[in-house]
Order: sequence, then structure tokens, then C-alpha cells
Amino acid sequence: MRFTAPFGLATIGGAALAAAAPADAEVVSASAGAFEISRSVTVPVTPDAAYGALGHVGRWWSSAHSYSGNAANMTLDLHAGGCFCEKLADGGSIEHMRVIAVRPGRLLRLSGALGPLQAEAVAGVMSWTLAADPAGVRIVQTYSVSGHVRGGADKIAPAVDQVMGEQLQRLADYLRATRTP
Repeated sequence: MRFTAPFGLATIGGAALAAAAPADAEVVSASAGAFEISRSVTVPVTPDAAYGALGHVGRWWSSAHSYSGNAANMTLDLHAGGCFCEKLADGGSIEHMRVIAVRPGRLLRLSGALGPLQAEAVAGVMSWTLAADPAGVRIVQTYSVSGHVRGGADKIAPAVDQVMGEQLQRLADYLRATRTP
């Protein structure tokens, strides 16, 4: 599904719920004014390799969850103040999120509202936490959103959870496919 104008909450609905997510994905909490989602996956690569892959977002993010319809148009600059941005064919662009904390091989934290949440009066913080694990790296992704969401944040939380779960799974698949033995 492409995020196209108008940027309404319905855009992220039905099809997103059918997306696959890692087994331990969950909506941690949800209310009319806020939600928190969290999921994790373990991948047989180093924390540094996983961190580096986060910067290649255009190679693993789903094109179906982009404004341009092509994830290759997405970039993520791995430094404080860096942009998770997308170029559009008409010369426009989208700032999905802004990088607010970087600890190479350990943490990437961004601030912003993804997809149709950009049209709502919300603030969001997404963290990607990386920790060495006997099987490689454990990647924990959390996204906390609060503010006014027309229709209620608790109503959109399951769809956001599914979409973000899909992105985490795609990152894990990308890491498995590109790792060197």
C-alpha cells in the first residue's frame, strides 16, 4: 500500500493488518491519546552489522509503506540531526523522522510521526536497540506515540504494530541475506 494524499488514517488500515510480523511483536499499551509498540528479533550478525544496515533503509524497507512507492528513494543519515527522508518523483520530499540519538552498534533513536500519523497532532519516538546475543544480535524496536489521533490512538495501534513488525522482519531478512559466513 502506498501512502498517498489525502494522508488519512484509513490509508494504513486493512492491508496493513495482513502483514507478517515477528512472533514477539506486541502493542505494549494503548489509549485514546497514546500507544507503545515493541518487538524484537535475533539475527546471526554482529551488532555493528545490524547498525550499519539501519542506514541502508532503502534496501530493506517495504516499498508498499512509502509515499513514492519505491523504498530506494528512502535514506537514513546515522548521526544526531540526521534525516529519515524520502524523495518524491515530482521533486518533493518527506521527512519521516529525525535522528535524535546515535550509539553505533548499540542504539538508534528517532523522533517523528510515520505515515498517516504525520497528519495528526502527535509526537513519536522510535528506538532500535542492539545487543550482542549468543546467536548474533538481538534487535529491539519500540515506537511510542502520544497526542491527538482522530478516532483514537488505540484504534490505529494494531495497524502501526503490523506495519512496523513487517519492517523489522524485512531488516532481519536483509541482514540474513547479506551476511558473510
